[in-house]
Amino acid sequence: MPLTRRQALIGALAMPAVVGTLGKARAATTLKISHQFPGGTIEQGDFRDRLVRVFAQEVEKRTNGELKFEIYANSSLMKTNAQFSALRKGALDMSLYPLAYAGGEVHACNLGLMPCLVTSYEQGAAWKNAEIGKALSATVESKGVQFISWVWQAGGVASRGEVVTNPASVEGIKIRGGSRDMDLMFTSAGAQVSTMPSNEIYIGMQTGALDAAVTSSTSLISFRLEELAKSLTAARTGSFWFMLEPLLMSKAIFDSLPEDQRKVLLEVGAEMEPWGTAEARKDDEAVAKIYQEKGVAVSDLSAEDLAAWRKIAEESAWKDYAAKSSEAADLLKLAQKV
Repeated sequence: MPLTRRQALIGALAMPAVVGTLGKARAATTLKISHQFPGGTIEQGDFRDRLVRVFAQEVEKRTNGELKFEIYANSSLMKTNAQFSALRKGALDMSLYPLAYAGGEVHACNLGLMPCLVTSYEQGAAWKNAEIGKALSATVESKGVQFISWVWQAGGVASRGEVVTNPASVEGIKIRGGSRDMDLMFTSAGAQVSTMPSNEIYIGMQTGALDAAVTSSTSLISFRLEELAKSLTAARTGSFWFMLEPLLMSKAIFDSLPEDQRKVLLEVGAEMEPWGTAEARKDDEAVAKIYQEKGVAVSDLSAEDLAAWRKIAEESAWKDYAAKSSEAADLLKLAQKV
């Protein structure tokens, strides 16, 4: 049977490991990283793009140029929703990807944006080494995708109308939640939901297809939604929206690399996690200032608001997720332990 182009590439990537054992120099391997966020530089721009660039620079340094990278921002290499499937097939090397976007392919991934399940950066960071992190990693790896760096982000709400605070404030409005489970919570609160990746929110609000949208603080900045919003719900005092946006890699490509290169990828990935958290926290504060300067009314969620949202989330999204399978129910229980 003739080899496909991708099979041949994976085979070629594996060859340097053999050459290395003979003491000879290994040829450089170039990996492509795709993401949906605006491009910039290491010093300026969306921190998720910067994280990828810092990661690539450090890995190239530590491997003495044996691993090099090409970075494709703005979904310029392939469409946003196609990236996870491409990773699974080995058709894409790496992606910084909102995990919940893959929930339709791998149900476990919906935990990456389960409303009110993760409510702080500390709680999210604890997932990686807890039972839930190990179980989620094993599930995702079994589908052909490797975690390289765990990145969590809090999110807020940009609205073309009144501020979104408690569940009653979304009744009757058209809102983008960011995941199936967020949509279930909003539907239960009486909202109309619309599904789209974050890089399409601007046009959705501009055309009136959306009245409001929930997305990360960083995306609220990067996609310039302050140009359209009249009110903002910031994540400074807490949020019902914490998304896992990890740096992922095709497991086929990862496994084909020499052991020392795999070690470097994981080490640098782990080192980027506290950096990513610090940048996300900065954006939680910065987004409020940026919107206020544009004359947008900025509010925060109260403890009472968050409690009301959690009650609805448990009765809708959590219940629906756990009912899908015994594995899903077990994963949700593990997540609740953190």
